[in-house]
Amino acid sequence: MEKEFLTWQDVDMLADVLLPQIAGQFDVLLIITRGGIIPGGILAEALDIRDVLIAAVEFPRSPDIVELAWPTFLQFPSDALLRGRRVLIVDDVWDSGRTINTVRGRVEAAGGQAATCVLHYKPARSRFPDRTPDFYGAVTDRWIVYPWEVDRGPNFATPAPELFLS
Repeated sequence: MEKEFLTWQDVDMLADVLLPQIAGQFDVLLIITRGGIIPGGILAEALDIRDVLIAAVEFPRSPDIVELAWPTFLQFPSDALLRGRRVLIVDDVWDSGRTINTVRGRVEAAGGQAATCVLHYKPARSRFPDRTPDFYGAVTDRWIVYPWEVDRGPNFATPAPELFLS
């Protein structure tokens, strides 16, 4: 799959596409970790939404059970925080759609009115042919590398602290 490296300016442009569509419609943002943290923060700040919640979902990685695996909710807000509220679920990308739709289902089961929002939507990879994100910044078939993912992670060598001293 071809990679596409985004800049911070690219992310700003995607946010500018999303903001007019979602402004004034939601009571709370539910951000999916880890990918949704930065886009969710940008949207929360721009929309002045101060009620921001986190969902952490993990699926087993075994290829033998990947299609049938039930997720583990590592972190999820209580039903009382979602019931009767307009909840915007934010992630970076809808690839298979499995994580965001699992979160949507749990929000709806708690009595919340759920809508989904991603920076990028990959319809060719989605496992949900009858469902799309409610809001998305762009459609792609590429592997997106966001600016906060570049040169970081467990395999990146961190410079010695003395390099940061002036």
